[in-house]
Amino acid sequence: MNAANPVAQREQYERDGYLVVPDVLSPRELGELRLATERIVDGARGKTAHDDVYDLEDSHTPEHPRVRRVKEPHRRDPAYASLVSHPGILGVLRNLWGPDIRFQFSKLNMKSAGYGAAVEWHQDWAFYPHTNDDLAAVGIMLDDCEEENGPLLVLPGSHKGPTVSHHAGDSFVAAIDPVGSSIDFARAVPLIGKAGSITVHHVRTIHGSAPNRSAQDRRLLLYQYRAADAWPLKGIPEGFDAWEKLMLCGKSTLEPRMQSLPLRMPFPLAQRQGSLYENQALMPVRYFER
Repeated sequence: MNAANPVAQREQYERDGYLVVPDVLSPRELGELRLATERIVDGARGKTAHDDVYDLEDSHTPEHPRVRRVKEPHRRDPAYASLVSHPGILGVLRNLWGPDIRFQFSKLNMKSAGYGAAVEWHQDWAFYPHTNDDLAAVGIMLDDCEEENGPLLVLPGSHKGPTVSHHAGDSFVAAIDPVGSSIDFARAVPLIGKAGSITVHHVRTIHGSAPNRSAQDRRLLLYQYRAADAWPLKGIPEGFDAWEKLMLCGKSTLEPRMQSLPLRMPFPLAQRQGSLYENQALMPVRYFER
């Protein structure tokens, strides 16, 4: 799409619930992020279980580290921290929401060549409903994302539909039942692009990704943002001072903007706590393993 056309960006985002914006990161920025990623992944050597930094592939061994997610990468290395306020990212978000932007959190999803784990279909809105839905995930491509290496898949227009159940039985399992729902997942669109491009998907857009069975890595940084007047319905457990430090640009507010939106609360919690991968392991049927 035309990254220089803000009107076209807003129209596509409103219609489809996603964007792909090319060439946001410079080669230098991309190189620094890749080096930081290599350092962090090497730090998983010797690890025997998931911890506060690493979510490990099922095939991980201490001798041969295999990482499927780095948790909160912006807290792990300055290269990731500086990216939070990248002008190219904030410029896109200001165009969509206005001047007042607050950060939420980050993660680095690793789909290494030949074994990168799938992420089942879900809506981010199911995990953290807010007073309004001006929230989005920005995906920063550290590698070329192609159809063969497990790109992010989205269902266009699904952000205008219902909040789908992410439960199995009585427990929240962080994914949509691919058999019990009537959703046509076959109409999903892959978000492909060159390294240094970004994706933006609406908090209610249904999305997922297949395993990476190709010979090419697919590492995707995911930074979550929200409009400053979107307040989490589950509260702010780290306290108000920490909440205010998440402001990136514009002005904070004590007056949440309220919208009447479909939502389901993510309770009772899944029996296996941890990352999304651990929650989704409890699904009776998985779409990407059928």
